[in-house]
Amino acid sequence: MVGNQPVAKFKHGSVDAAIFENEVKKDGKTFRIRKVVLQRNYLDRNDKWQSTSSLDVNDVPKAVLALSKAYEFLTRIDTAKGAKDEEEEELI
Repeated sequence: MVGNQPVAKFKHGSVDAAIFENEVKKDGKTFRIRKVVLQRNYLDRNDKWQSTSSLDVNDVPKAVLALSKAYEFLTRIDTAKGAKDEEEEELI
């Protein structure tokens, strides 16, 4: 999926890591680039949910866990794609 919605989201407490995919065209080829957006959610004075990229000391371990899950997801996709590409090469 390419667009404004994340393809995956990993949450730990008030911190989440969302993975987005974007298509990039270069030299006539189209590539999909995945990026991770890290944010902390909180209630403001008016009881409305807000988000920030600023973390306090208690958010750091939560961010580490959310980013670890995001990294695992991204590398599992790349590993699975690499294995599929190798199988296709062997069949040719």
